[in-house]
Amino acid sequence: MIVAIDGPAGTGKSTVASTLARRLGFSYLDTGAMYRALTWLARRDGVDLSDGPALAVLAHAHPVSFGADGHVEVDDEDVTAAIRETEIDRLVPVVARHPEVREVMRDRQRALAVTGDSVIEGRDIGSVVTPGAEVKVFLVADVDERARRRTNDRPGVEADTLAADLRARDERDAENTKPAPDAVRLDTTDLSIEQVVDRIAELVEASR
Repeated sequence: MIVAIDGPAGTGKSTVASTLARRLGFSYLDTGAMYRALTWLARRDGVDLSDGPALAVLAHAHPVSFGADGHVEVDDEDVTAAIRETEIDRLVPVVARHPEVREVMRDRQRALAVTGDSVIEGRDIGSVVTPGAEVKVFLVADVDERARRRTNDRPGVEADTLAADLRARDERDAENTKPAPDAVRLDTTDLSIEQVVDRIAELVEASR
């Protein structure tokens, strides 16, 4: 079974998906981390972020992998912390918008998805990557609440700054952040992580 969880930045996708995967005993795939890792790679290797074909070659040559503990690895190097830096936040939309990059990443994501029961989170999982997923959920939340949540991961950055960044990122990501027609829309603004996980777990049980 595949559970696809999509939505814009700051809606709780990663925390919800990883928590749900642990509860269900499913594997967890953070597709956003794959684009972040490629952005980190491009900065490391000096690849122009505006060069889609070159980035696609880089992505193909250095496939991202996930450890059993959810750590993100590239070339056997743990980049879990490095790809969450504020600078990566700013640059990853530039990398992810290239069609050539998304094609390589989607192929990799599909290959990982079919290895067993999976919870996959991103922006176009239910609509493009795995349209046959048995459960599709699209998370949303108020932008100010999304910024508040991200302050926990970005110490020293003001909530107003994060909110402005999120609005700008929403505009940049709009084309690739669309719910599948049959996705369940879930507003997480006033819900705890456990409440969101409970609701999706109910959808999973109903689909069995």
